[in-house]
Amino acid sequence: MLLIRTYILYALAAVFEIAGCFAVWGWLRLEKPVWWLAPGVISLVLFAWLLALVESEAAGRTYAAYGGIYILASILWLLAVEGRMPDRWDLAGTALCLIGSAVIIFGPRSA
Repeated sequence: MLLIRTYILYALAAVFEIAGCFAVWGWLRLEKPVWWLAPGVISLVLFAWLLALVESEAAGRTYAAYGGIYILASILWLLAVEGRMPDRWDLAGTALCLIGSAVIIFGPRSA
């Protein structure tokens, strides 16, 4: 159950992080109005709060394991929001990152 909760928190955190960063991207690069920053800031605060809820003895390990989930969510954002098809290099890189995240999450720990 803890593992499912962790992945749910990671997935939600990724959505909020990407949405918050995209708000800044939209304002700076897509010439969206400055008010785009307000929901972006709220989204980034929610991202940080959700990531802090992950059960772990070390923040750095939590953030490192989250990295693969974030990359997968970013590639899905590329497809779903930006309407761009990921190429084989996007998919290969994502797979490698997910393998790395799994090693960090499931690797045996010394006491």
